[in-house]
Amino acid sequence: MSADEQSSRAPREAVIVAGGFGTRLLPLTTRRPKHLLEVGGVPFLAHQIGRLAQAGVEHVVLATSYRADLFEPVLGDGSRWGIRLSYVQEEEPLGTGGAIRNVAPALADDPDGAVVILNGDILSGHDLGAQLDDFETPREGRQVDVSLHLVEVEDARAFGCVPTDAAGRVTGFHEKSDNPVTRQINAGCYVFRRRVIDTIPAGRVVSVERETFPELVDDGALVVGHLENGYWRDVGTPEALVAASRDLVLGVAPSPEVDMEPDGARIDDEAEVDDSAVVNGGSAVARGARVEAGAVVAGSVVMAGAVVGSGAVITECVVGPGAAVGSDVTLERVTIGDGAVVDVAVAPGSRVDCDTVTS
Repeated sequence: MSADEQSSRAPREAVIVAGGFGTRLLPLTTRRPKHLLEVGGVPFLAHQIGRLAQAGVEHVVLATSYRADLFEPVLGDGSRWGIRLSYVQEEEPLGTGGAIRNVAPALADDPDGAVVILNGDILSGHDLGAQLDDFETPREGRQVDVSLHLVEVEDARAFGCVPTDAAGRVTGFHEKSDNPVTRQINAGCYVFRRRVIDTIPAGRVVSVERETFPELVDDGALVVGHLENGYWRDVGTPEALVAASRDLVLGVAPSPEVDMEPDGARIDDEAEVDDSAVVNGGSAVARGARVEAGAVVAGSVVMAGAVVGSGAVITECVVGPGAAVGSDVTLERVTIGDGAVVDVAVAPGSRVDCDTVTS
């Protein structure tokens, strides 16, 4: 693209769909949206906004619903990323497609503009700039209407599948099946032509995966797949949150918000870690948290104001804000909600609700 073409191009925009209740992440989402949980030491949405800014997006709209009032105090106006950040709240949940349509008034009116759409719980390392460039390249003598980032997985039975033809055009959408038609799956990052967003029905629940995309294909719209098998993870469960956080700290997952930590841990400057404690394995310890003498924190997430008591050993755990692990307690793959106290061992994989004391 020439300098003149670049200067005349409408500002690139993006929508992050961040209205879900996060039920798979309970009890961590009892008091906050999943999109603001710290992953790799920063709120999850910071990774997505940072990637969008890197790709030249100048305006990001957050489509919010659950605990919508909590987003702006954490993320601000976008100036820290050099972008403009807007917030649109749903009065009631509208589904993925309905959420996209609901923010249309906040977007520019240019019908040919490119609008990136991100699911607010996907950590991806794919080249968004390359997907945008591919989207802007005419095919079949016309503009692309929608581009979907696709990844190829070993076992696609747990996912909806998206087959494409030899030219990369999407030919259909198939729900979960014991006999998938392809190993290509929807990776939760789309680029829409601005005018396509206005075709989504307004004011009702719409699924972009089950309704919008299949109808576009049936109507002859040019919907293409952008296949790229970079890092990709759905951060929708405590186990996935821990794994994503660990991957970010260890440099396995790329993000403009987190540098690889040579010591294998990310410890906030306002956290307290005793000199005799061990924090490693890609762990992240947030501001105001405390890790006491002789404790071991391995591959875990210790959130703001949480405490890991002296001699405790936690492995692949999440200790929620203000929660505490008692002295000499050993835990593996345990999720502890806000303010809960665990002072005896519990079964691996357990979830301890907020304000629950195990003794």
